[in-house]
Order: sequence, then structure tokens, then C-alpha cells
Amino acid sequence: MSEDDFGYDVSHIEVLEGLEAIRRRPGMYVGSTDERGLHHMVFEIAGRAVNEVLAGRAESVDVTFTAGGGVRVRDDGPGVPFEADGDSGTPGLEDRLTHPYVGARPDSRHVVDTDLFGVGPCVVNALSSRLTAEVRRGGIRWVQEYARGVAVTPPTAAGPATDSGTTITFRPDTGIFGTSVCSFAALAERFRELAFLNRGLCVTLTDERLPAGSRSLRFRSPGGARDFVAFLDAAAPASAGDTPVHPDVIGFEREDPRMAGTVEVALRWHGSPEERLVSFANGRPTPDGGTHVAGLRDGVTAAIDAYVRERGLPTPTGPDLSSDLNPDRICAGLTAVVSVKLDRPEFRGATHGELGGTAVRDCVAQAVREHLLGWLEEHPEQAAALVGRVVRGVRRD
Repeated sequence: MSEDDFGYDVSHIEVLEGLEAIRRRPGMYVGSTDERGLHHMVFEIAGRAVNEVLAGRAESVDVTFTAGGGVRVRDDGPGVPFEADGDSGTPGLEDRLTHPYVGARPDSRHVVDTDLFGVGPCVVNALSSRLTAEVRRGGIRWVQEYARGVAVTPPTAAGPATDSGTTITFRPDTGIFGTSVCSFAALAERFRELAFLNRGLCVTLTDERLPAGSRSLRFRSPGGARDFVAFLDAAAPASAGDTPVHPDVIGFEREDPRMAGTVEVALRWHGSPEERLVSFANGRPTPDGGTHVAGLRDGVTAAIDAYVRERGLPTPTGPDLSSDLNPDRICAGLTAVVSVKLDRPEFRGATHGELGGTAVRDCVAQAVREHLLGWLEEHPEQAAALVGRVVRGVRRD
């Protein structure tokens, strides 16, 4: 068949560019036009502010759902100038808000991925009915207004500023999204995770939409992954025997040049058979696991196997308990967090839900084995309780 048979030729090809492409095909840029897409918009704007804190240029991030249906993201950094920085080549805020994909998105352990698509603030601007950018810098407060991605005012001095920072306020376009209501609980869960995974981060989430008045949550975690494990245990539904086998949360952080990154692990066993394990790569959840999760399980199994072999501990199923050990038995009742931050993360699949990289598995396994085995040897009473938990699991099997 020829093109004539279908009545199709080059005149039927439609080329969409810039804002028009974004507004015509929003799902390609934020995933969907439902609540999930709205959350990606929030994370895209908040991600810049979060990375300002992690880079040491700011101290806190405030995210607010306004009573009028908008979202306001504020940081106390130096303030992003509207114009480009000619010395460093860094694009200005106006370029970021009006041009797609301005600047490279770096793969680095020092940059947190808060969103899935990495679409850039231009997409948020294009999919918002109104967006206001405010920069407080050099003692002056600068403001610029946008409508559906197009600037309706130039950057304008709006008076003196007593502090510094950048504030982006946007209202999702209800003509594009089926809902304009973000979930406070979903955003709280994600910002709580980021606070656990980045000790220097402080995020405040406020909801001004409530008839009875606003509510706020502040997320900051000096204990990092250890605090995360304690939170997961406390948040789990109560069940018989679901108490910690050992009171201490075992945790460590290590850098390994072989995987060009760091690993942080925290774990604790409890009495129930349920395994609670969450994993992250560069701050991004990896619900499908991957090499860092495999490395964690390898390391835990190897550490307990080595501890049992060294002591020749008895077992109800034979003379050597180590012959009965496997990751499923050992990880039953385990609450664990494993987080890697890599310069060059390798993900499997378009959604980045599973981490790859063979070096990651080996490095995480070695780090977990060495640290957990050292902890067992230094805490004989808690080690006895933990190994007893494993023995009882073998007996039940």
C-alpha cells in the first residue's frame, strides 16, 4: 500500500514545540492530568529549593497549599536572579520558567531527585493558569507574573526585601487537570522521606485550605535512616509479638569509590514475621528494589552466617545452623532502610523503579556484612536475641 491509499502525506504531520507541545500533551511531561500529575509539579518546583538546602545555600524549604487553590514553594537561599549568570553560564529564573530543558540535569550523589520526569520548571509554568515568581536578592524584592507559561509582566522591583530567597507560587490550570486538589498526606509522606534521607534538610508543609484553619508539619531528622526505621516500626499496625528483638537500631553510612557513591543502611528485627524494607537511590524511591536491595540481603545473610559459624551454634534441624540459613529466613521480621547516593546511577526501566549496577550490589553487601558482624560481636546479648529469633524461625519452618 502507498501513502495515497491512506490519504496521508506530509501535510498531515503536526509539529508541536515549546509551550504548545506541553499544553497539548501534558501527560508526556508530568505523567498524568490527575492528582499524580499535580504532585509531580509540586516536586519539580520543590526540588530546586531542596537542592539549595543540600548545597548549603539555604536552610529550609516551605511548601504551602494556599486557600485559593495554589501552591507556594519558598526557600531562604540567596535568590535565583531573573537574568542569566554570564560568568558561570547558569540560566536565569526567567529562562528556566519559559524554556524547556534549560541546562543539563546532572547525575550526582549531591542532587536529590524529587520528581520522576525531570521536566523543568517551564513545564509547571506552562500547565499553570497563573504563576508568580518572587526573588529577594540584594535588598530588593523582584516579582514577575505569568499566565499559562507566558510572561505578562517583566521582572519588576516591588519594594525592599529584608531577607533573601526565591518563592514560586502557581495555580494548576483546571482546564487541563481533572482536579486541582493536592493530597496533603501524599506530599507529607514524600517530604518526610527526604528529611530522613538527608540530615541537613528541613521542610515545612502547610495546608491553608481547611475551613477550621491551617495545619503544618515540619520534617527534619538528625538521626537519618535510624530515625526512618524507628518511624516505620511505630507506624506499622500493631500485631502480636511485633516488638523489637533488640532495642538498638543498627545503622551506618559508608563511601565506596568502586560504585562512586555512598550507602546508608539502618535495620532492626522485630517479633512478627513481616519484612518492612524500603529502598532509595539518590533520594528517589525504588519500589522494585534492585542491586542495593540485593546487596543488603546478601550482606545480612553473610554476617549472621559468619557469626553462627564462628560460634558453632546448635540448631534443632542439624549440627550446624548455618546450613539452614537463607535470606528469607533471616530477613523475616526485619525493618530496614537502604539508601544509595551515586554519581552515575543506573536504573532499569523508564520509571526508574529498580536500580541496576553490579558494583552497587557487591559494595552494599560488603559494607553490610562488615558492619553487622562487628555489631553482633560488640553486643553479645542483643546478638543472642537476634540469633535466637532466627533459630525459632528455622524451627517453625
